[in-house]
Formats: sequence, structure tokens, C-alpha cells
Amino acid sequence: MFDSSSAPHESDNHLGIFAKYWAPGKVKTRLASSLGDRKAAQIYESFVAATIARLSAIESRRTIAYAPPDAETLAEFEAANIAGWSLIPQAEGDLGTRMKSYFDQQFAAGAKRVLLLGTDSPNVPLVEVQEAFEHLKTSDVVLGPTSDGGYYLVGATGHTPPIFDGMPWSTSEVFAATVARLREAGISYAQLDPWYDVDELFDLHQLIEDLRDDHKDEPSLEVLLRHVLEVIEA
Repeated sequence: MFDSSSAPHESDNHLGIFAKYWAPGKVKTRLASSLGDRKAAQIYESFVAATIARLSAIESRRTIAYAPPDAETLAEFEAANIAGWSLIPQAEGDLGTRMKSYFDQQFAAGAKRVLLLGTDSPNVPLVEVQEAFEHLKTSDVVLGPTSDGGYYLVGATGHTPPIFDGMPWSTSEVFAATVARLREAGISYAQLDPWYDVDELFDLHQLIEDLRDDHKDEPSLEVLLRHVLEVIEA
């Protein structure tokens, strides 16, 4: 399913994806309550594939941080033959600990600007990702808010911002709390246009409708639409 043939681009920009192994019962649990564990896992796998393929068009150094951080997960991603991406395990701990560790690693390795996305917004407009790097030339942090109160993208320049410890993860307060933390610390930030995560069945229906309108512009979105419909109709 994975198709990413772009060669890596070395630059000061580093783009990362947090991705889980698509084991049934371990991913998309809210979607699984409507579709079942197997179908939810298959849909999530298609989200991972689409996110990787689409973000391969962004000129940057690129890394997939996988979870769980074990040999089985690494083998699954290696078997996908993802060209142009390096693979590293996510750190142990909650989401904030794992994201902080990721940013720390990339800045320690010499990156100047770091972006991190998940795989729950597989059709996020690529222009938002490109603009995020542009924002980091003039702002310390960039955020892409989601309609449920979280964010689909976070980026920083120079060093890891203090926005990952003690945050209300998995709630509708994450974005507001992050902005408040930045303001309290006097850290400049830029905000991208909002997008949505696909967590519930109604989110999936929105994704399908959006893909029907937009998939002709991107082959990866056409593949995503086909896979999602095949899983639902199976």
C-alpha cells in the first residue's frame, strides 16, 4: 500500500510523522466502536500510507517516529520500503513526553526548523505544511489547530518549546492550553488554517466527501479514497 519514491532532501527543515503500527484493537478505537477493530485498523493503515506518500512532496529531511518502539513495528515499516524517510522509535511515556523527546533529538542533530504531524488528518492541505516552514522563519512556534480543540501540526525553530509537559492531552483544551503556555512564556507563534482529525464515524464520512471532491488533484488521495471505500464496503 505504501508508495513513496521521492529521494530525501537535505536542508535545515526537518519533517516528522508520528505513526503507530496498525494492529487491530490498538488504533482508531473510537472508529472501531462503529466499524470493528479489523476495519478500523485497515483504515488507519491507509491513513499512514497516504500521509507518508503525500508528505514526501515536502522538501526537507524526513523521519517517521513509530510506536510501539519494538522490533515487530520496525519490521513492518521497513517491509513497506518507504524511500526517503528514516525510521526511529518513539520514546516511552505519554504523548507530551514523546513529542518533547522527538524535538529534542532533531534539534540536537542539527535541525533548525522542525515540524511534527500525526496520521489522523490524512488529507490536510500540503500548502499548510509548506506554510508552516515559512512561518518558522519569523516565529518560534507554529500550530495547526483541529476542530476538536487539538492540533494536527506543531513546529518549532531553534529549540524545543515548553508546551509538552503537563498538558491536558486527549481533551478539547489542548490547543487553548498550548497557546496560553506560549503567551505566558513570551514565545512568538503562528497559526495555520484549522483542519480536522478523523476519529469518529462522522469524521470518516466527512473525509470521504472531501476526498470525492479533491482526490483528482492528488493520486495519493485517490488511492486513499479507494482503500477507505473498499474497507467500508467489504
